[in-house]
Formats: sequence, structure tokens, C-alpha cells
Amino acid sequence: MKSEHLPLLNSVSAPAVHPDGSRAVVSVIRPDFDADAYVGQLWTVPLGGEATDQYPMDPGRRPRRLTRGFRDTAPDFSPDGQVLGFLRAAAGGKPQLHVVEAAGGEPQPITAAPLGVSSFAWAPDSRSIVFSARVPEEGRYGSIDGVAAGGEDARLITGFQYRMNGLGYIADKPLQLFLVEVPPLDAEPRVAPTGRALMARGGAPAPAESAAGLLPAAKQLTTGATDHNGASFSADGGTVYFTAALHEEHDSDLVSGIYSIPTAGGEPQAVVPANTGRQTVSAVRQSADGQWLFFLAQDLGASGRDFVARNTALYAMPATGGDATALSDVETLDLSGGSRIELRGAAGALVLNNARGTVELHEFGAAGAHSVHLEGSRVATGAAAAGPSLVVSFSDASTAGDVAVLDGGQLRRLTDFSAPLRSVAGITEPEELTFPSADGYPVHGWLVRPAGAGPHPVLLNIHGGPFAQFTVALFDEAQVYVGAGYAVLMCNPRGSAGYGQDHGRSIKERMGTVDMQDVLAFLDGAVAKFEELDADNVGIMGGSYGGYLTAWTISHDHRFRAAIVERGFLDPVSFTGSSDIGWFFGGEYTGSSAEQMAAQSPMARVHNVSTPALVIHSEEDLRCPVEQGQRYFTALKQLGVETGFLVFPGENHELSRSGTPHHRKQRFDEILKWWARYLPSAGNPAERP
Repeated sequence: MKSEHLPLLNSVSAPAVHPDGSRAVVSVIRPDFDADAYVGQLWTVPLGGEATDQYPMDPGRRPRRLTRGFRDTAPDFSPDGQVLGFLRAAAGGKPQLHVVEAAGGEPQPITAAPLGVSSFAWAPDSRSIVFSARVPEEGRYGSIDGVAAGGEDARLITGFQYRMNGLGYIADKPLQLFLVEVPPLDAEPRVAPTGRALMARGGAPAPAESAAGLLPAAKQLTTGATDHNGASFSADGGTVYFTAALHEEHDSDLVSGIYSIPTAGGEPQAVVPANTGRQTVSAVRQSADGQWLFFLAQDLGASGRDFVARNTALYAMPATGGDATALSDVETLDLSGGSRIELRGAAGALVLNNARGTVELHEFGAAGAHSVHLEGSRVATGAAAAGPSLVVSFSDASTAGDVAVLDGGQLRRLTDFSAPLRSVAGITEPEELTFPSADGYPVHGWLVRPAGAGPHPVLLNIHGGPFAQFTVALFDEAQVYVGAGYAVLMCNPRGSAGYGQDHGRSIKERMGTVDMQDVLAFLDGAVAKFEELDADNVGIMGGSYGGYLTAWTISHDHRFRAAIVERGFLDPVSFTGSSDIGWFFGGEYTGSSAEQMAAQSPMARVHNVSTPALVIHSEEDLRCPVEQGQRYFTALKQLGVETGFLVFPGENHELSRSGTPHHRKQRFDEILKWWARYLPSAGNPAERP
């Protein structure tokens, strides 16, 4: 795979299954160089076929493109199966809620939210939809014609939580909930009045008012000065449940809870389990029989801020109130995959579990029943019930995203959206490995090897988080580097997700200890086991926490030919005031004292670095702000270490995953130039002077 193959990466949404079980609809999105944006449409997938690279099935059973918008996402059928709802964004525009007859037809917009629609859910009677949208403060974000961002009034900040990476300021555009009636799709289309008709109504309205006047009116349900997330209806349709931080101390902790509000309107009411401590709730759904509330939550300790490596558990409580029961083992299962609950049957819930570099599909019953439906070398990304079967979206070593049916424990793949990638670029599947750390602790990970006998230069790649995981899924980073002739090592050291809470919490106030020990042990084990890996030609790289551990490691270990430190958490002290999460993150991970921060700070040890290091950052990164990279680069320059500072305008912390296609390609090209200079390979030779 090469950087120019990025447009062949098709990502697939969670499936929406028609109530009759005949078909599923998914969104398939890809980077597009011509538009320099992410484009894609909805696809309908019949549930009776099976796919290979050539789709050898009845043509009527093949997956086919259903819509032709610029970017169509988040499909969901109405409960009666008559209508398909989805989000559509025009080129350069915001996503708006659209509906179309399930049998086919022309999609109709039903919102014109100034900042776009984030998510939506159907009412049980299929007549209305609850959706979330950010509401701008008057005078900001284009709400007054002629007042651009640079001309807005000054902001007086009085709280900790006022910005978020990828969104910018958030306190002046909270996420609110709205209710909208779905218009009859077979009715005569409404048209804007013109000429005499317009004059008879008092003259020409503003263009925005004219467009909005053709849409059904939406009723705002919430008004609180905070985000209202994950809205869904009660089984009887009379109540909307959501999660929010509406308690008095919400600015000084990470606690969020469950709330309900009548669809007729009123004030949100807290739904508080009688027996849980301080938690952050990420999803809530009432069971189909109306008897239970399922919710996903993390415990936060007495402070309400102790988030470090806290597994997400599934709970159930009576819908009428009372004690909540933990349905999953919080020590061993982490149900944060997707942060979404799908209902199955009268009182069942489908959730995703992070597990040793995979994401499994689990089902829990409110009464305690538990089964695992999808495990092994796959990453489940969504699921929905289809009668007795389950439809899943997933990725694995050979696909960036596909759809399959689970029947009796057997996975039957229905699509092959990565066939062009495999045929044009070629894919190298990873080898699973485990090596002992210096203290005997098992370190689990993967090697992706280029073809040929070697010797191959080695790249040790470290993931972000730190409470995250490398997985078995197709990873464009590894594929591009192995395509250039590098052997790529990836592991999940202590601190990672997917291996239990103890594994994740082992680096709390101990960053740069056993985690560095583990990644180096994995490197040592691999080069000792595989003769074709060149132990004398090794590079190290990582982003976010991976940038932290890269910078930390090269201040201790000088074996590496070069390093790449990307969007790194590099100085806990300045991070406290500059990052969107700085007010709590560093203190919880490193400890809050000056001595603790210095003992775990790459900036405090930069004088020990001699490894050539490329520093990569994005100008609009609010998670690990650009000042982290600027200060680290400047310190390296002052010390005479060979370095460079690659800065991407208009990008944030998610550059490598969702930055503009042009910048993602350019990033790969610049990374390979750096390695060609200091760590050339057969496929990426050193440039001649």
C-alpha cells in the first residue's frame, strides 16, 4: 500500500436492518483526493447472499448503492419500516437530517440546523424523530450576517470545560435536543412563494428563512448550558432519555448522568440509580418491553475525576427506579467499543467489548444472561438484530470495513468493500506475537513483515491513549510502512485497553516505567526471533501518548537511528493550561505535584536526547496543543539534535485518522522521507544528494 491508495479505504457504518429482516443499509465513506474531503453514500445489502471479490451471487442479491449524495451517513429505518432516515452533508456543508421512502424515492431534508445535526433516533410510532444539534449563541458562528469569527465579541471564560478538540469552543454552542414530526412523504412538495404570492405575504423573506419555511418545525426539548447526548425514546414514546452533566459541580468533575424529558416538553429529570457512585454515563436505552433501563458507565472514584483506565460496564435498572445491577465484569470487560447500546428482543442489549486487540460482540439480558456472538481476529464496529440472526459491521486484517450475518455462530460475509484495495495495493496480514517483559509480564502485539529475506529495517510503532489498543484490523499506517520495505512492530504495553483494568491502571502515576519496559521487550523479542529483522537499524514512532512514550524512550535508550514524535503529550506542566483536557488529564495520570510531573516529563529529560527526531503537529490540535511540539522542537534545536518540525494547518488531533485526504497523503510522504534519510529500506532508499 502507498499513500496514493488512501481513497481505496472504505469505512463502513453500523448496520440499519429493515424490520422485515430482508436487508440492511450501511454508509460507506472514503477519502477523496479530488474533493479533498470524505465522500460516500448509503448501500443496501440483501441479507440472503454471500460475497467474495467478484460477488458470485444472483445479481438481485448484490449490495448496491442506494443514494448519491456527497456524504450520506448514519442510516436508520423507522420502526414500521416505511421510511429510512439518514444524515446528508453537501460539499462544504453541515450534515442535515433527511428521510426517504424505504422502497426508494427522492430524499427530503427535514432540518436546517445552522451547525448541522449530530445524531437522531426514531420514535416507536415512526411519526417523529429526536435529533441533536449545536445551538450557537447569538452573534457567533454566522448567526448574524456579516459577523465573521474574527469579528465576534470577546469570550469571558470562567470554567475548565470550554473547548474540545475538533469542535473548538463549546460553551457557546451546546448540543441540544429537538423533536420533529416526519412529514408524509407522498404529500405534495411544498414550494417557496414567488412573485405576486410572495408580495401578498408581505415581501421577500431572507434566504435562510425561505429554506427553513419549507421544512417541518422542530421543537427544542432542552436548553441547558451543556451537551445533551445519546437521545433515545422510551418504549411507549412518551419520554426521551439522554445523558448530560447537569449537576451543580459539573465543571469540576467528569460525572455525567441519565436524564429524561417528556416529549410534550418540560424540565429534564435526573434518573439516579440508588446504589451507584460517581460515574460518567455514555449511553442509555430503555428495553423494548419498557421494564428496564440499560446504561453504559465508568466509575470515577470519590473525586469524580479518576478516569484512568476505567473499564466501561453495562448496567440494568428497573425503569421505575431502584438499584442498578452490573451485568458485565468491570475488571475484565471494557464495553466502550462504540459507546452504543443496541436492543434485541424484549429485554436484551448488544454491546461491543475491547479484548486483546479485537472488539467482540456481546449480548446481555436484563436478568443476567450473557453470551458472546463474535470473537476472534476481528473488530466489530456495529450490530443489529435481524430476526433470529445478527447483522454486524466489522473489520479484520483483510478489510477496512464489511458487513456480515451471524447465523448459529457462523459468520457469513455479505460485502467486500476492500476488494479494490487488496487487488490494487496488496495487503500484508500481521503475525500475532507475545514476548515476556523484563519482569516476565506477557506483552502482546503484532509484526507486519515485508516480502523478501531481509534484512529489513524495523519501525517500533506506539499507539496513543494510553488506554487504547492496537487491533487486528487493517491499519493503513502499518500497510504503508511495510509497503515501503519496513518491518512494523505494534504492541499493547501495560497502560493499554483490552487486557483488564489492572493492566490499564498499572501506569497511573508511573508513566514511562513498565510501559517503556514492555515496548522495548517486545522489540527485543521480535528481533531475536526473526533473523530477517535488522536489529541495528531500528526507528521508533508514535502519536499522542505514543508521541509521549517515543520522546521518553529516546531520552533513555539510544539504539534508534531516528524517531518521529507526533502530536505528543510532552510537558505535563504546560499541558495543564493549554489542552482541552489538561485541567484533569495530567494530574490523574502523572500525579499533580511538580515533582511527579517532572519525574514523568519528556521535556524534563530532553537534554538526554541524541536521536534525530521529526516532530509532527497540527495547528488546531486542542488535545495535545501545538505548543507541546513547538517547545520540544525548539529544545532539540538548542541542543544541536537533528530535528524538523512538520506543522499541518487547519488540522486537529485526528489528522492521521480523519484529516483532509491531501494532508493525510502528505503526512505519509513526509514520514517516508524522514525514514529514507535516517533509516533507508529497499523500498524507500536514501535520497541522493
